[in-house]
Parts: sequence; C-alpha cells; structure tokens
Amino acid sequence: MVTPPLDSSRTEADGSAVLRVLSYNIRSMRDDTAALARVIAACAPDLVLVQEAPRFFRWRKKLARLAAASGLVILTGGGTAAGPAVLCSLRATVERTEDVLLPLTPGQHRRGLATAVVRFAGVRLGVLSCHLGLHRGERYDQAGMVLDRLAGMGVEHAVAGGDLNEGPGGRAFARLTAGLQDCRAVAPWGGDLTFPSTGPDRRIDAVLATKGVEVLGCGVPVGHPGVTGTDLRAATDHLPVLAALRVPGV
Repeated sequence: MVTPPLDSSRTEADGSAVLRVLSYNIRSMRDDTAALARVIAACAPDLVLVQEAPRFFRWRKKLARLAAASGLVILTGGGTAAGPAVLCSLRATVERTEDVLLPLTPGQHRRGLATAVVRFAGVRLGVLSCHLGLHRGERYDQAGMVLDRLAGMGVEHAVAGGDLNEGPGGRAFARLTAGLQDCRAVAPWGGDLTFPSTGPDRRIDAVLATKGVEVLGCGVPVGHPGVTGTDLRAATDHLPVLAALRVPGV
C-alpha cells in the first residue's frame, strides 16, 4: 500500500510553522547505526525525541555521530537525562534546555526527561522526550510528572514523544492523553504498531501535543520515501513515530 505524502517543514504566511517531529527508541545504538541514521534522515525531522540514547562510555561522541550522520545536531539529553535526548535541525533556535532525573524506583532503571524550549521563526515550542518505566504504578506516576513538567515550561504550545511502555488502553497512556493530543489517534498516517520492529504487535510509542497544535498526520513511516522495511528492522527494536504538526505563531 502506498503511504500518502506527509506535510513538509515550512513557515506559513500567518507566522505558524509546520514541523516534523520524530519519536524513536534507538536501543543505545546497539544495532545497525547506519540503518538508524538513514531512517532518521529520510524522515527529514525538525526534532527527534530519542529514547535509550547511549548513557555510558563516550555517550556524547556516539550521539553526536548519529546526529551528524542524520543531518542534525544534539539539542539536549542523553546520559544526563538517563536516556532520553533531543536532536534538532539547524532550523531551530534554542531558548533553553533542562535535563531532569525522575525519582528512582528501587530495583528499577533510573528514568529522566530531556526538555527544551525552542523557536522556529515566529513559533515558540516546548519539547520533551520521555521513556516511562516498566511497572504499571511507576508509569502512572511518571506520566503525571511529564504533564507537570510541560505545564511548568511557560509555553502555550508543546510536543512530547516517548516510549510509554504501554498501549492506549493503559492508565499512564490515558493520563497523558487526558491533557494532550495523541497525534496518531487524531490524524492517522502511515503505520500504527511500533514494537517489536521485526513483527510489531502493539503501539507503545507516541507523539503527543498540546491542544492548540494542529496534527496533520502521525504514524510509523512505513512506505515513506527513503525508509525501507529492511532499515526499520535493522536500526533498533522499536519502530519510529513521525508526526507533522502545525504550531501557531506567537
């Protein structure tokens, strides 16, 4: 089946901006990094909300190499956020960044948030990447922390992306979408299921946006020009979620 074209990045005459936002769990770049870079580059994103970025030995250098190979730069996150990171195109002007470590649940991995406020021409946007925990109660609490962080960023419009470790029927997913748009549900485009990449049977990765953002299309970029099934399966164990969003100007 042919996937219809997704809106390209642009600035509109009314001052709004159309942005492409990609959310992607890259499994610490332990798989085919060339395939990973090809997938990201083919999606032509303005922002990449990364989960499971490298966190340990020479993690900054590894993430910088991926960004460069994808035609992007590191905005924030990585080891300092316990895995979440944000990459961006040179179209973005950075206002501020902050990496946040969430409370540690005993016996579980440390979780964190990579956050930033950026500008695209006349548009000001809050950005957040997250990777919620494996336990149900922990995920629910962390979803609340994501909402609190977005509310405290001092911006009217924001986008969040993450590996939520549960589908739309879960409590944490529902808590997030009570206050944010589930972009895939609002404007389906491309594929739906995101995990595992070799035979996806669930949707646990999402791009979310505040209510004032117009969702033009969102989904797994299956059939998108330059994105091959071979690369999607080789790049990492998750499939990416790509969204086109129209953000009002300030």
